Amino acid sequence: MPSNGSRMVAPLNIAVIGGGYAGMAAAVTLAARGIPVTVFENARQLGGRARGVSHHHTQLDNGQHILLGCYRQTLDIIQQVGGNIEQDFLRLPLQLTLHRHFSLHAPRLPAPWHTLLGLLGARGLSWAERINAIRFMLALRRSNFRLVQDLSVQDLLHAHHQSAAAVRYLWQPICISALNTPLHMASAQVLLNVLRDSLNGLRSDSDMLLPRMDFSALFPQRAADYIQQRGGSVLTSCSVEQIVPSGEGIDLSTATGTHRFSHVICAVAPAAAARLLHNILQLMPLAARIAAIAHQPIYTIYLQYPEQVCLPQAMLGLDGGVAQWLFDRGQIGGQHGLIAAVISAEGLHQKMSHEQLAQTVIQELRDCLNIAAAPLWYQTIAEKRATFSCTAGLVRPPQITPLSNIFLAGDYTAGDYPATLEGAVRSGIHCANLIG
Repeated sequence: MPSNGSRMVAPLNIAVIGGGYAGMAAAVTLAARGIPVTVFENARQLGGRARGVSHHHTQLDNGQHILLGCYRQTLDIIQQVGGNIEQDFLRLPLQLTLHRHFSLHAPRLPAPWHTLLGLLGARGLSWAERINAIRFMLALRRSNFRLVQDLSVQDLLHAHHQSAAAVRYLWQPICISALNTPLHMASAQVLLNVLRDSLNGLRSDSDMLLPRMDFSALFPQRAADYIQQRGGSVLTSCSVEQIVPSGEGIDLSTATGTHRFSHVICAVAPAAAARLLHNILQLMPLAARIAAIAHQPIYTIYLQYPEQVCLPQAMLGLDGGVAQWLFDRGQIGGQHGLIAAVISAEGLHQKMSHEQLAQTVIQELRDCLNIAAAPLWYQTIAEKRATFSCTAGLVRPPQITPLSNIFLAGDYTAGDYPATLEGAVRSGIHCANLIG
């Protein structure tokens, strides 16, 4: 019996809705503390918008993602569940190559000298343009990468007198890769957050890490094993149809019946989160706010060529066509002859059929890289709502909701980062820390 004036505290029993990087990060953090946790994932495989898929007996991803050395929480939690960073990734020092147009390779020097000297030696810009880019970076450092008020990346670059060539070959590829949002819309402050963490700390913070395995195997599947070994549950092909607050707990209506929990972390994509929350009176305004978030697409065209076909380097940019980035999966993960072409953010390519898009990319590889062989097969994967549109001045929903036992996790929630794996993982860990 509790003593007079004391209050019986209900035991923690947490539901995580969504088995992507945000949800699995939350569940791992809870499981590590011995807190009972159940993950509900609608799909058959874990990973959410960073998941493995299979085609022609070949393991692919629904899209290519790059991690940076500064993505410490993601790298730490991968290691926590049994990953080995040096074995799981191909690590490349900071580099940016647009075939026949631009090349930047940072030397192995302490930050920020590696960036500044990399800019100084960049090929494809005039001497004056390189000096101006260095002045821009130094100005950002003096301001601690903070703006008085957010503005578009395009306006920020114009204010710092960046030339058309510097914008096209340097800043636009960086912005599109990091924020997946066109320059005239993209948040300059969020881009500066990424530049601050990747270029202004340790030299290794700017390293690019390309996973050698698919994104489900990299973390979510390992995380599921970790959770289950500590008494938790991970249920795939099990959708949550309704969230019903009931007394001091929450009931979840699922395909397997109704389950009761003390807390819920909603870690699904924004559209799904809005659908789940809009029937809860206290959360209706939040659901409407989430539903109003705009999105940007990512298209990935996989091309399986004969095994001897390879790119000049593992990651290569193109300029002036449809394909933006090429990844040589042979050099990265031993899938020889497999090339992934990535097209980020909105554009005219969205009006093309998957077949037209694939044929266009095949022709670009023939014209730019003299790849005369025909691919043995190809597959276009379109994630039309791949990321939230990271626009200037966007106020993102917080992890804490008006109900004290319902939390939001996901890369679209409040945070310094754009729609990245690091942003997702940070949000999931933060939600778990808010609970216990």
